[in-house]
Amino acid sequence: MSRADDPSTTDTESTYREYILGVRIVECQSPADDGPRYRFGAPQHRGITFEDPSMAELYADVYFDVNGFEEAGTGERGVPPEIIQAGRDTLAAYFLTQPYTDRHWVSSFYGKETEVIERYVARVRHRAEEIREGARERGIE
Repeated sequence: MSRADDPSTTDTESTYREYILGVRIVECQSPADDGPRYRFGAPQHRGITFEDPSMAELYADVYFDVNGFEEAGTGERGVPPEIIQAGRDTLAAYFLTQPYTDRHWVSSFYGKETEVIERYVARVRHRAEEIREGARERGIE
């Protein structure tokens, strides 16, 4: 898994997934790339691009789980304070979106089986969906 932090000029862009509050994932295609890239974007967030759409969606779920965060200023391998404060499952999900990790790395970091990490991720995804659904019910788009 890898991701690029510098969205390059692309030939085509289309909305891959749109969330509430101006958060979205844009599919970017360029002949220079091996395939499409998926750029996460949100107000007050510098944006970040992934090769795998599921990692972009997980990143969005972490974003909603902690009520937004900004990576700028955290350094090359730093973690935003909002994520650290959110707890083990959110941190595990965030780690999975990083280019230097995979499920085995996160499992080793926590000393847990990969199935446990999958449960952590499922909890984050569930909470993020509850947050988005609750906002929609209150008319927040």
